[in-house]
Amino acid sequence: MATVSRVVNHNHNVKPATEKKVMEVVKRLNYRPNDVARGLASKKTTTVGVIIPNVTNSYFAALARGIDDIAEMYQYNIILTNSDGDEQKEVKALNTLYSKQVDGIIFMGNELSPAVRDEFKAERIPVVLAGSVDPQNDFPNVNIDYRQAVSSQVDQLLNTGNQRVAFVAGRLNRAINQDFRLPGYQAALQSHQVPFDDQLLFEAANYDDGYELCDQLLAHQATAAMVSNDDAAAGIMNGMNDRGVQVPEQFEVATSDNTKITEMTRPTLSTITQPLYDVGAVAMRLLTKLMDNDEIEQRQVLLPFGMKQRGSTKGA
Repeated sequence: MATVSRVVNHNHNVKPATEKKVMEVVKRLNYRPNDVARGLASKKTTTVGVIIPNVTNSYFAALARGIDDIAEMYQYNIILTNSDGDEQKEVKALNTLYSKQVDGIIFMGNELSPAVRDEFKAERIPVVLAGSVDPQNDFPNVNIDYRQAVSSQVDQLLNTGNQRVAFVAGRLNRAINQDFRLPGYQAALQSHQVPFDDQLLFEAANYDDGYELCDQLLAHQATAAMVSNDDAAAGIMNGMNDRGVQVPEQFEVATSDNTKITEMTRPTLSTITQPLYDVGAVAMRLLTKLMDNDEIEQRQVLLPFGMKQRGSTKGA
């Protein structure tokens, strides 16, 4: 048994002739190592659970790619679960991952609900948040400075003469919007001495929402919009064009994630640029350290962001 174990685990402390005999039998029997049994023996499954709110969303897909590449580098397997951003599904996904004895979890989501937070604390296995904020700072997380990023983008919209800049988010009461993006929006207004008007706050979670929102934006005399996700931004831009409102001459649109859709629209979308792959990669590397009980110098990692001015704003 020990010899077979050394061969299948690529321990070369075995005579070549013996290794050849073992591999011939392995091939003939179509033998596969039992990872479950191995995990029970070592108390380590080398498996990481990843919870993602929407596998079809290119923002989260880019994060997942970074996670997967680093996981492969450190010889961890990934179990990917889709939660649809639903609290009950997130809790169910967690329990499924716990039952599979994962060594750690990376959570991607728009909100860290109390129920999910309690599950994390109860199980006590390493957790890292990727692209998800934690105002309470209970868990290590990797993000950009969303407050400063939004402030910088709104500042550019104000610099081109807009006095009525709308702020559009999926849900305004989510922590990432309420505690980070919205204060950034307000800070930019204040620096330009433009009064804050809560009638310019809108919700749009997807393309269709953005398209339908155009009538409200025009009714409130908005001339520009800072949008929290690219799908909704594309909807707003197409909706404006279909209503005879020219972008960017009569209405400017800026967005937040720099996913592929920002380059597919016409005109292309101005956007905050985020190192999405790096956010996922750094989150996975951070998790490997936690799983190995290494010392963590920084629990909250902020990666640099940039600005990409394209055809949907006048500053391009």
